[in-house]
Amino acid sequence: MPREFSRIDRIGDQMQRELAQLIQREVKDPRVGMVSVNAVKVSRDLGYADVYVSLLSTEELTEESPEVQESLKVLSKASGFLRGHVGRAMKLRVVPQLRFHFDTLQGYSRKMDSLIRKAVGDKPAVPREDNDDPVSDNPERDA
Repeated sequence: MPREFSRIDRIGDQMQRELAQLIQREVKDPRVGMVSVNAVKVSRDLGYADVYVSLLSTEELTEESPEVQESLKVLSKASGFLRGHVGRAMKLRVVPQLRFHFDTLQGYSRKMDSLIRKAVGDKPAVPREDNDDPVSDNPERDA
């Protein structure tokens, strides 16, 4: 029998939803930009919550990018505000301290995808036969 989600996992999922809405609607600082909350990992004692965010941008961003550093700095300064709103929305007695981190998973997945495309090419994984056209095999439809 599979193990059910623990309380910590459920709190992390709910915090992710609440923080995504709060950052989108309530944080008015233009330095933040388009932020996506990818994951929230809460410690077992509810002392800290590590919030992993990514920025939507046209160029490839790393942790050292000035846009990323500026956004993380603004979010860290707004963590008290966000923590208060999350606590009221979720009705938690103990609200974890928020620590913001840049999520490098998107950049890593893009890099892996480009390496796979380079190795395999753009050919499909399963070859298709051109004579299996379902439209031409249906004689009633042609009449």
